[in-house]
Order: sequence, then C-alpha cells, then structure tokens
Amino acid sequence: MGLKILMVEDDNSVAEMMGMFFRKEGWSEDVAADGIQAVDMFKKNPSKYDLITLDLNLPKKDGIQVAKEVRAISPTVPIIMLTARDSESDQVLGLGVGADDYVTKPFSPLALIARIKALHRRVMMEDDSSSSDSNEDKNDYDIETAHLKISKSRREVLFDGRAVTNLTPKEFDLLFTMAQKPKQVFSRNQLLELVWGYEYYGKERTVDAHIKKLRQKLEKVGADVIQTVWGVGYKFDDSQVTK
Repeated sequence: MGLKILMVEDDNSVAEMMGMFFRKEGWSEDVAADGIQAVDMFKKNPSKYDLITLDLNLPKKDGIQVAKEVRAISPTVPIIMLTARDSESDQVLGLGVGADDYVTKPFSPLALIARIKALHRRVMMEDDSSSSDSNEDKNDYDIETAHLKISKSRREVLFDGRAVTNLTPKEFDLLFTMAQKPKQVFSRNQLLELVWGYEYYGKERTVDAHIKKLRQKLEKVGADVIQTVWGVGYKFDDSQVTK
C-alpha cells in the first residue's frame, strides 16, 4: 500500500517526524509549509495524492480555508486535520468543511498511521466495489425508498430523480447507513462505530458536524429526510415527504 500523502505542516520537526514514520510504511510524502502552497500543489495534480494530512494553524491561509478549497476540487480525497487546539468548536468546524478525521497534537505517530490506514482501506473497498460492478445496470440501486435511490458502487444519490452532489465519503456513508433502515433511530455512538469503524476514537460531535453538512446538501434538492430524535440520535425517514 504505497500511499502518496500531501502533508500540510509548517513545523519542520513535526514534518520530519511524520515523514520518517510514513517512509517506514513504504509511503511517500510531499510537504507544503503554508496554506497557499498546499492549495497550489493539490490543484496542480489532485489525482496524485491518496490522502492529505492538514494542520489547522498555518501561515498565509489556515487549514479551514485549505480544506474548503480542496473540497471544491475533490469531494472525495481523504483529509485528516491536525491541530494543537483541543477546542470542540474547532473540531466541529474542521469536520464541517469536509475533513474526514481530526487528530489533536501532540499525537502518537502510530495512532495517526492507524487512522490513515483505516481511511485508505475504506476508500479502496469502495473503489473495488465500483470496479466489480462497472457493468451494473444504471437502473439498479442498492437502496430504493419512496423518494430516494442510492447506488453504493456508483456513489450516486437521487432524490425524486434529482442528483445529490458533492457528498464526501463520510456523508455518503452516513446517509447509506441510515437509509438502509428507514425510521430506525441510530445513536451517535452507533453511527461512529458503523461509519468510522472501531479504529476511530472521535467524539460524538463528529457525527453532528457531518449530519449538518449532509442535511445542507440534501436540502439543495428539497430532501428533508434526516430527522433528529432529541436525546437519542438521528434517523432517516422520507415517508412524510410530499412532492
């Protein structure tokens, strides 16, 4: 698994330490020392990188803005945000602009390696599924409800025939997980386990941040289908939707 990582980090000692551990895994990295350089490097060749590690506190352009601009170029490249801040609001903000995971400095390099491997495995599983089903009938969907159709292999979501676009991997997986069991309430811990996996050690607010962004994208096509069950969690329900 020879990953190519874009490391966005202005602290030379941290960059050198991370690079050493990456190379032990057989990975390679390009290093951007500020936000403007990071966006320029990614924009030049988005397909070059399998994953981005992104420091929140950067010169010239902070990690939040970098994440926004990267997501405008690629909705799917995995992003792990790194920061010295331990504020929950910073975490939610980072996840809200499209980061897939969040690690607070100081961190264990081995824990970061585990996060990277977990994210990459999910991407590869999705790519394998897409390749094996490349000849799938376009009318076949894994999930079909009264208003929603979802194809996991094509990463396609339709609401009353209108495409829901630019979903990040985690947003798609959240919707797919809940839509498989309409009206079933999922707690935040259940969604963390089902979508992020046992290797994810995040907080429940991670789910809230991703649900917020998922709702915004669904609402662009009029899909008000993710409901909050106060004190419990979330559920998918399109039974009350009227055209």
